[in-house]
Order: sequence, then C-alpha cells, then structure tokens
Amino acid sequence: MSGTFDLNSAWFPYEPSKPAHLLSPIVLAYAGDAVYEVAVRQYLISLPNLRPNHLHRSATGLVSAKAQSTILAHLDLVLTEEEKDVVRRGRNAKSGTIPKNADVLEYRHATAFECLIGHLYYTGQQARIQELVHSSIEYMLNRTK
Repeated sequence: MSGTFDLNSAWFPYEPSKPAHLLSPIVLAYAGDAVYEVAVRQYLISLPNLRPNHLHRSATGLVSAKAQSTILAHLDLVLTEEEKDVVRRGRNAKSGTIPKNADVLEYRHATAFECLIGHLYYTGQQARIQELVHSSIEYMLNRTK
C-alpha cells in the first residue's frame, strides 16, 4: 500500500501540499467527493439511457449523503484497518456546515466515505477506488429499499 502521492496514477500532475496522512479529513473529503462524482458519472454514461434528466436523477441517487451513508455501512465489512481509521477521522471531522438534505449522522457518514475515497486517491490506490466504487454502485442498484 502506497503512502505517497503518485503522479503516474493521478489524473492531473498537481501534488497535494502535504502527504495524504497529514491532510485534514475535510480536505480529503473535498477531493473524494469529486473523485466519486466523476466515477458515478462515468458509470452512468456507460449505460444506454443518456437523457440528461435521467442521468441527473440517477447520479443523485448514488452521490447523495443518504446514499453515501448507506454505502459506507455496506462497505464496513471489507475495509482494512487503515481504511477504517481514515473513515473514523472523516466521520469525526467538524465540517462547519449544516447539511441541507440529510440528517447530521448521514452527513457525517457521507463525509467519512468521501474522506476514504480522497485518501485512496492521494495514496495512489486507484485499483482500490475502482473496487469500492464498483461494489458501491452494484449494492445501491441491487438492494431492496
């Protein structure tokens, strides 16, 4: 497991100002939110129904705080101890904002999920991001509500 930013596996050649383990959980969540959003959009664009309204509704169902909170609970059994530590840091971080469309607990779990994705991105673990995102999407699309 790499602990440093790898320019060869990053989307863009901009290194973070600090190593991933020194970035605040909120900063990791900020990056993780963007990485996860792109992954979901790329998945949706791979499907045959490309109507913009359908894309937006489908994306919202996968990237909302409620969805990310549900995903995190699903992933709990497959996370490594290091990943669980990152999740704990993200869950306990104080963001300074009040969630609009989620309760506080869902919002904290969503932040924890995004923090994990950001951590994996900045430690060069692209294969692990792909594995967790794939599992997350499959789970959300196939679960009984």
